[in-house]
Amino acid sequence: MAELDNGCCSPHTQASCCEPVDKAECCGPQRGEGCGCSAGKTAGANDAREAVREKYAAFAVSAPGTVTSAADREGAFGSVLYHETNEEGATEAAIGASLGCGVPTAVADLHEGEVVLDLGCGAGADVLISARRVGPTGRAIGIDMTDEMLDLARRNADEAGVKNVEFLKGYLEELPLPDASVDAVISNCVINLSPDKPKVLTEAARVLKSGGRFAVSDVIADPGMDDATKRDVEAWTGCIAGALTRDEFADALRAADFTDAEFTETHRVHEHAGAAIIRARRR
Repeated sequence: MAELDNGCCSPHTQASCCEPVDKAECCGPQRGEGCGCSAGKTAGANDAREAVREKYAAFAVSAPGTVTSAADREGAFGSVLYHETNEEGATEAAIGASLGCGVPTAVADLHEGEVVLDLGCGAGADVLISARRVGPTGRAIGIDMTDEMLDLARRNADEAGVKNVEFLKGYLEELPLPDASVDAVISNCVINLSPDKPKVLTEAARVLKSGGRFAVSDVIADPGMDDATKRDVEAWTGCIAGALTRDEFADALRAADFTDAEFTETHRVHEHAGAAIIRARRR
């Protein structure tokens, strides 16, 4: 994590975490007092979020399809996973820009006319695939906090000629959608990037209809992940250090009012973590 000024707010947090009237509360003279503002965000959370945003913004404006790590080359992340499952509906540009660890659309059991929400949609591959599955009477919505990724997703949707899609800017912890408005929530290796994963699951439950489906690909940490990995911001933005263990994820799902949780590990992505499909149902 980035070092905090005076034990409280980083420069980024000082610039963005508060309205002007709240600056004194957020970044006042008392070390740590009021840090994170009335919104309840901690400086650490803001630092982690900004680190993630910067990494994915940079990727969005680089050449799509570029291999970005050894893990990509080994097939742990990225476009190769889509080709292995023969998913259809997304452009090669959208698939090539994927940084995911799985293919949630392959297990989401989407139906004609449904509304599906992709948490952290990135370049839009899963949204475009979902849009094809739910058909013209359905709708696929992508949420992302990164302007550059949203621009790329919209260009990919235009190139694909897909009309039943919508891309919205927002945080996974504060979804810009009404209660009980979607039939399915999907996500591809993004929830682990959030500094408040239980809140993400609570928001996912809020926007799902009763009986709605949760089907995500994500990274699950092994019990006892070492502290050095947890502190490594590069590992966090690479989908490792922010991950929950299976028990932690299951507990957070239950607390958010999900039931029938299932975890299926698909492949290893790190010596301390594996990719998994997580499925559950909203009560």
